[in-house]
Amino acid sequence: MEYLSKECHDRLAAELNRLISVEYPQVKDALSEARAQGDLSENAGYRAARTAQAKMISRIRFLQNVLKYSRVIDTDSLPK
Repeated sequence: MEYLSKECHDRLAAELNRLISVEYPQVKDALSEARAQGDLSENAGYRAARTAQAKMISRIRFLQNVLKYSRVIDTDSLPK
């Protein structure tokens, strides 16, 4: 279980939403363009796009798990 402040939780949620709605579709488009170029065995752009896609999926899953198993705490109510 992760204990997060409200600010940290909101920041991670915003990053997750940005990755899913903005950046991942761009990576998918780049992969489609690289695939359309032909021979995949000698296509460095395709390999780079696949690597970027794998990293993006990994980060998305990580953030989803952190947010799923996190608990938001109020830092103002904690003892000093």
